[in-house]
Amino acid sequence: MIATLVVVLPRLAQAEALLVVEADSGKVLEAQNATYPWYPASVTKLMTAYVTLKAVKEGRITLDTVFTVSPAAASQSPSKMGLRPGTQVTVDNALKMMLVKSANDMAVVLAEGVGGSIDGFSALMNENAQRLGMTQTSYVNPNGLPDDRQITSARDLAILARAIIRDLPEYEYFVHIPSIRFGHRITQNFNKLIGRYPGADGFKTGFICASGYNLVASATRDGKRLIAVVLGASSGQARAVKAAQLLERGFSNSTLSWLRPSLGTVENLVPVDASPPNLRDEMCSGKRHKPASDEDEDTIASNGSSSGEGGLTFFAAGMQPPMPKPSELIAAAPAPSEPIPVYTGPTRTGAALIAAVAADSEKQTSRHRGKKTQVAAKKPDGAAESRADPKSDKKSDKKAETKPAAKPAATKRASVKPSAGAKAAEKSAASMEKPAKPKAVAKPSTRAKSTSSDASPLEQKTAAPHS
Repeated sequence: MIATLVVVLPRLAQAEALLVVEADSGKVLEAQNATYPWYPASVTKLMTAYVTLKAVKEGRITLDTVFTVSPAAASQSPSKMGLRPGTQVTVDNALKMMLVKSANDMAVVLAEGVGGSIDGFSALMNENAQRLGMTQTSYVNPNGLPDDRQITSARDLAILARAIIRDLPEYEYFVHIPSIRFGHRITQNFNKLIGRYPGADGFKTGFICASGYNLVASATRDGKRLIAVVLGASSGQARAVKAAQLLERGFSNSTLSWLRPSLGTVENLVPVDASPPNLRDEMCSGKRHKPASDEDEDTIASNGSSSGEGGLTFFAAGMQPPMPKPSELIAAAPAPSEPIPVYTGPTRTGAALIAAVAADSEKQTSRHRGKKTQVAAKKPDGAAESRADPKSDKKSDKKAETKPAAKPAATKRASVKPSAGAKAAEKSAASMEKPAKPKAVAKPSTRAKSTSSDASPLEQKTAAPHS
């Protein structure tokens, strides 16, 4: 009983796990609670990408293979793309959406397409985890949405990151895309190191209430690549700052590593037999209430930028002034980059790609306009504002006091006519569609379901996803 207390108390005192290792050798440079079990949240999608890209590399599917969004995929909780059942998307686009936007629906699309079902794909995930030596990991879904049976550790995540680098070098670009454009929506990578921390080149973020804010990150400097894992941080900003601090200490101390005792390799770290910490009360109770989504509005934690943070320094660069602190780098805007376009339907290039992007933009505009019309129709008394905005409710009350008479239905319909800007956008989208007179903008042909004879059947349906 006493031995159990010795194991548990340090974890409760600081519910956070930190690890930094060398990518090529697996040598551990720093570790704290690295072998405690943890809920992975959306860093689960790294294994989803690994299994999918292994299928591509082995020729069972291709990046151009088309999968169909099922009702189960469409019903996933945010963050997600929000595509309707029946929509088709390529493996390439689904991977980009999943890894940049952390789209839970795209993770299920890939799982059903590659494994036939969520359960079938989870079995593939677990098989690969065991083969790689991830002895503390168990998967039951492809996206990391809350499930007490879905567990990993900082140790296992570092092992997985090394496997992605080692086994899939030709597809590694998927884990460091700065941003994507879907229609007229641009989404920056949730990994705040991308485009901010010098040399950052991977991997993935994650958040659910029980796990806190997680991040697997990597960076390369002077030919040396390091992997950092942060689990249980207090905010999206804090996890990025802590990862930058880990990486910086790893790079700065590499020349003096012979002075420090060896921590061995990541595979040799001894797992701790304990239950994962549940951080729900700290992360999502009271004023910190938030949905279990990695798509959050970050706040800079008071302890996220002060502990062990110095300016970024380079031993061999004495003539250069000190670089900004990690917190300053992460708080800055990302380096300018051209968003990579993603779209629905089969693979397209040239004018057909431009038309596909324009068609997705038009769908988004039409859907938004349709929602406004529906809201207005439901509120004939003029109180059509969203209940989610208290200020809107107050405005509605004032309108009701000054103008109690209900407006005619015709007047309400007129009030939601598209603006001149919307008309211009529609005209622009229509002009972009002209070069692609074939059926590129229409619903994709069912012949493009797959470019691989070994691709999993799309007709197989799955049960409702785990909650």
